Amino acid sequence: MNEQLEALLRQIIHPETEQNIVDSGFVDRADRGEDGNIAITLRFQKARDPFAQKIKAQVERVVSEHFPGVNVMVIIREAAPKPRRREQQTTTSDICRIVAVASGKGGVGKSTVTANIAVALRQRGYNVGVLDADIYGPSQTKMFGIEDYIPEAERDEEGNEYIIPAQSLGIKVMSIGFFIKPTDALMWRGAMAVNALHQLIHQTRWGKLDYLLIDLPPGTGDIHLSMINELKLSGAVIVSTPQQIAVADVIRGVEMFRHKQVDVPVLGIVENMAWFTPEELPNNRYYIFGREGAKRYAEESGIDLLGQVPIIQSIMDGCEDGRPATGFDLRVEEYYAQIAEKIVDKLPTEC
Repeated sequence: MNEQLEALLRQIIHPETEQNIVDSGFVDRADRGEDGNIAITLRFQKARDPFAQKIKAQVERVVSEHFPGVNVMVIIREAAPKPRRREQQTTTSDICRIVAVASGKGGVGKSTVTANIAVALRQRGYNVGVLDADIYGPSQTKMFGIEDYIPEAERDEEGNEYIIPAQSLGIKVMSIGFFIKPTDALMWRGAMAVNALHQLIHQTRWGKLDYLLIDLPPGTGDIHLSMINELKLSGAVIVSTPQQIAVADVIRGVEMFRHKQVDVPVLGIVENMAWFTPEELPNNRYYIFGREGAKRYAEESGIDLLGQVPIIQSIMDGCEDGRPATGFDLRVEEYYAQIAEKIVDKLPTEC
């Protein structure tokens, strides 16, 4: 490149890169021929770069002013496209049934229910995985006692990378919680969260699974729509407490899955924290969060009630200790075994 021309072209700044067009890599050639005429070739990475014509005019003006009477020719070219990498195959092809666990409202114990259903299914002999899709509040790392797990990656012969999930109680678990510190606040816009979730879904080395349970965040936002678009969901389980304010939010969740453009079967409702029975008063029931609100809604709307789970101390203790209570407390196991059995009965036996 002619030194005089290079110095002139360094005066021109690309508005997007905020650097001169030489350092930004837009100048392919800049030469002055034996006849004195000047030829400059500009290459832009983007097809139809919106600044291309403006920069071309600037180059013509600056060079013409410095070399009056000289013919200046500026040519625009598009950079050769980069070779496309073979699209990475999804790792979900060997998953038989995918069940979303959702709630219209936070704080109803959705993640606890997800973890315990997973253990109940595993106890029935099924291969089970859990995807923690609650990007902003991941809980499954705590539920399964795998907070210190650091995922490793495998690379196949074509250069595609796959993430190795954690395993606890024979269940494969993947969560955004493995990639962030517990104190980090995820201030992500919807698109960023969806992109992160896309990687967790399609790059986790799930292997063969009978059931993949997806712990969704509360509400009916971007993550839910992404899951519906990304995966063929076999069904959805809705979690609620008995109180009316929780049930009101459940209705929105149910209607989202029932929408004709979504059309995901609602397998049923789990009424969590249905009542409290003190160990010293085994015949007493105290309805702390209201009485059978979710059960009534299920009956009125024609949705099956998969089960009512009471407040039991070991459920809370299990969450704190990283051991879902279904795995060690027969009282809890009884409730979740019934829920798991109903889910199994509602889904196809063959994949």
